[in-house]
Amino acid sequence: MRILLIKMSSMGDVFHTFPALSDALAAIPELKVDWIVEKSFAEIPTWHPAVDTVYPIELRKWRKSLFSGQTRQGIKAFFEEVNQTRYDLILDAQGLYKSVWVGRRIRGSISGFDLKSAREPLASLFYQHKYPVAKKQHAILRLRQLFAQALNYSFDDDQPIVYGLNTQAWSKPEVLPKEWNDDGYLVFLHGTTWETKYWPEEYWIELLHKVSHAGFKVVLPWGNDEEHERALRLADSPEIQQAWVPDRMLSLNIMARLLKNAKGVVSVDTGLSHVAAALEVPMTVLYRVTDPKLVGADGTKVIRLESPCAPDYIKQFRDKSESEESLQNIDPETVWNRLQDELSRV
Repeated sequence: MRILLIKMSSMGDVFHTFPALSDALAAIPELKVDWIVEKSFAEIPTWHPAVDTVYPIELRKWRKSLFSGQTRQGIKAFFEEVNQTRYDLILDAQGLYKSVWVGRRIRGSISGFDLKSAREPLASLFYQHKYPVAKKQHAILRLRQLFAQALNYSFDDDQPIVYGLNTQAWSKPEVLPKEWNDDGYLVFLHGTTWETKYWPEEYWIELLHKVSHAGFKVVLPWGNDEEHERALRLADSPEIQQAWVPDRMLSLNIMARLLKNAKGVVSVDTGLSHVAAALEVPMTVLYRVTDPKLVGADGTKVIRLESPCAPDYIKQFRDKSESEESLQNIDPETVWNRLQDELSRV
């Protein structure tokens, strides 16, 4: 059986799809999945054994120059390539107008969420097969339920999350300091998008003191100049030993290998937390102003710590007291205790 999956972005959405693929492959061992995904994420689907062909789409780029001849030619060539294969099922696992636009240009009937389940409800009007999936559930569970209905196999909501990625042969990346080759290390993911999601630098420094005194080495990766400067400040704090900052921004492939081979991870709410969850690395994730219940990192080795402000999605604090409240339950002592508990089980 060969199906075409439409799940184009974002990074978290792509990783949330893997447990559903693992369920489907376990139920249908001969299953082959071709996947349409944004070009910037094209490497990620290849990590799952169910995926055969990846079609990198440049939808974001197309939308900026939709009426240019070059763009229209690129669109035409893309769909001609996809339509060379006949599929037993086309599954739109995104439920958006943009994913419907893609699906309707591919020969075959489309399956997806029904009117009450799709993120953009009217998208469901263009599906030939529609399935009900309750919205107030984590995205991983919603996708697992959708796949089970569309592919007609039984699924129990209590089944453990299995990402099932082909990562057994991944070694430590060569960028690590040579003297770390035989030692364990932790990764601290300190960079994120909103200022309100940051964990204060003094908290990171306190946690670095604790892990340093316990004998752990720490990697402080970065993704832009601001994060690079923060990482250097953290590593240069007094009494911090064996904290390493890469001299360049790491590719996703190297970051994934770095996370896979770590003893543990501490992360704020950021896309790379989903990568670590999928790689089944012991991880503590800090949710200061965002609610993990529907789209947070999840997995068998993920601990989520939430402040009282987590459900509020605060992009700017009203006052100092709200900022202080957003740090309750995620102080360095609590994080260190939970991290130690998780590391002791490894």
